[in-house]
Amino acid sequence: MAFETHSFSLCKVLALSFALFGLVAVGEGRFKGFRKFNVVQDSSHGAMSEELWFIQKLDHFNGADSRVWKQRYFVNEAFYKPGGPVFLMIGGEGPANPAWMKEGTWLTYAQKLGALCFMLEHRFYGKSHPTTDLSTDNLRFLSSRQALADLAHFRTVIGESRGLTNRKWVAFGGSYPGSLAAWFRLKYPHLVHASVATSAPVFATVNFPEYLEVVWRSLASENADCPVLVKKASDTLAERLKDPKTFENITKDFNLCSTLQIQSEMDSAYFLESVAGNFMDVVQYNEDNRGFEGVLGTNITIKVLCDMMSDTSLGDPYTRYVAVSRLMMDTFSVKCLDISFSNYIRDMTNTSWGGPAAGGGRQWVYQTCSEFGFYQSTDSPNQPFTGFPLDYQVKQCASFYNISAEEVAEAVAQTNEYYGGYDIQSSRIVFPNGSIDPWHALGITEDITAELPAVFIKGTAHCANMYPARSQDLPQLSEARDHIFLLLQQWLK
Repeated sequence: MAFETHSFSLCKVLALSFALFGLVAVGEGRFKGFRKFNVVQDSSHGAMSEELWFIQKLDHFNGADSRVWKQRYFVNEAFYKPGGPVFLMIGGEGPANPAWMKEGTWLTYAQKLGALCFMLEHRFYGKSHPTTDLSTDNLRFLSSRQALADLAHFRTVIGESRGLTNRKWVAFGGSYPGSLAAWFRLKYPHLVHASVATSAPVFATVNFPEYLEVVWRSLASENADCPVLVKKASDTLAERLKDPKTFENITKDFNLCSTLQIQSEMDSAYFLESVAGNFMDVVQYNEDNRGFEGVLGTNITIKVLCDMMSDTSLGDPYTRYVAVSRLMMDTFSVKCLDISFSNYIRDMTNTSWGGPAAGGGRQWVYQTCSEFGFYQSTDSPNQPFTGFPLDYQVKQCASFYNISAEEVAEAVAQTNEYYGGYDIQSSRIVFPNGSIDPWHALGITEDITAELPAVFIKGTAHCANMYPARSQDLPQLSEARDHIFLLLQQWLK
């Protein structure tokens, strides 16, 4: 990781359709189905690292195209010992957050191993603007393959200019950048020695109903009644959206920015998905130590939401669902909830770098349409929400970029053909995942080989092992971080 207008950070920057906000190298957001944009977090939180710029090719696969652009990167040399390894943190679907140059588990490893640390922002996100705007024609230069070629060129040139060509480079990333970390080792084994691919969805799929199935199980792990109550509330809301007589009350209940109007199934689906996103976000980042990034709402956990959904003093399940929405709006200082699908289309089709979706929403959703799918639909009966089926999400590809459903399916098939999906043939890649995190359903949760180990962490969420350690961490999370360090130590001998 898409967005919720009120949302959280991301393992990062995944977002939007994964969600987008401010992490760094952890994917923006979560990988989401299409969602509204998240509020982009202040990436100046904490001490700033100096912005540096790298001259990058626009199209690595066309030798006749000589156009270049400036890609943003950061360096931390504090722990480097001559002859030590080089760590490369991969940016994702949102602005690279310099907070990651000051804190994070990878820096703990760097200190112990004497590593030089770089973080490279992903093309088309943050301040790394390869083209003059975000027109669909220009977005053809936005892909995981071009991003991997950016990493390869960066590693080659920086290696030569800094005398690091013969050092052992290790790639790090979480969420979508976790996938990139794995694929960088897979596709450029001569350039990267090892990778830590955290919470990495390596299998592309158009329909991803398993995401919401994990949400059900994660809520149920706190309280078996919780997802049942959420389902009752979501079903009630969906029924009321069919009756115009309820619209005035719903407008007041959810503090909508304008009087509710449902003129199509897309309007209804967008509203239902927006409200469900409150639970999806909290589950994805449950108890992750994200405060150092400047992220709001880290105190809202699965327990907080399930306690509210179980509180009969608040009223029936629908009223409790409303209370959760109000809590999230208050937490993120959202004055009113904009659930207008037409406004969403307007924002997502604005191709200016100053547009409301330019923080990553327009770009990430394009990548889902042109490469990954990942649509978190309600098509499974074993999940707590109603009303945002796959068709609703795929139609947005046509509305925003003129990409048809058939083209989405073909693109996803090509992605798995190119990278191998779950069938990764490589070595020295570790795949950490958390059991609470819905993205683990598309990741590697069992060892492929001794050289391609999985680290499955019970009770943790998205990218948990990447965040700074703290005293209240679960023992198995601390053990996972230590295990990953031992692997790196072994691989770097």
